[in-house]
Amino acid sequence: MFIEHRGAVPEVDPSAYVAPTAVVCGAVRIGPGARVLFGAVLAAEDGRVSLGARSVVMENAVIRGRAGHPVVIGDDVLVGPHAHVNGAQVADGCFLATGASLFPGSVAGAGAEVRINGVVQVNTVLPPGTTVPIGWVAVGDPAQLFSPDQHERIWAVQQHLDFPGTVYGLPRDASATERMTRQSAWFAAHVDDRVIGERSGGEDDA
Repeated sequence: MFIEHRGAVPEVDPSAYVAPTAVVCGAVRIGPGARVLFGAVLAAEDGRVSLGARSVVMENAVIRGRAGHPVVIGDDVLVGPHAHVNGAQVADGCFLATGASLFPGSVAGAGAEVRINGVVQVNTVLPPGTTVPIGWVAVGDPAQLFSPDQHERIWAVQQHLDFPGTVYGLPRDASATERMTRQSAWFAAHVDDRVIGERSGGEDDA
């Protein structure tokens, strides 16, 4: 499904494939030979999403672009099933396995791997070729890698990366009501969305 959002429509190269149950919303560009499989969601909320040549977004992955943190996924990237790429930059040749999560402001350098259920925290930079092991957490710039049982060591780095400020634009001590009022208003922009069909922006529309 293709959706116009905030006046922007997706652009899809004619050689790309988008599954009929995928959702592509707003200022999303899908490059040549790219594949977006069943149930995947590419949503340019108030920022762009770009998917490079021959990159594949597998089933039920979520990719979300934000104003301060657009998503740029390079060429020859695999985004695995149920992966979550939110406001991240992913360079050419990266491998994001099933359940991988990359948060706003994060960067995965060329050829980096985030293995099953790995996490790349906000404002974290993976140098090229870095591997985040299964279930591990990458934190900081440059990234430090921790197993998930090392919460105190993770937090010692993570607290300075400002997750609430980066993601919500709020201080850590903001109330849930303040945080969710802002989130509700942000997502309310979808009220004016318009479904525009199965494909937009490619030669098929000519």
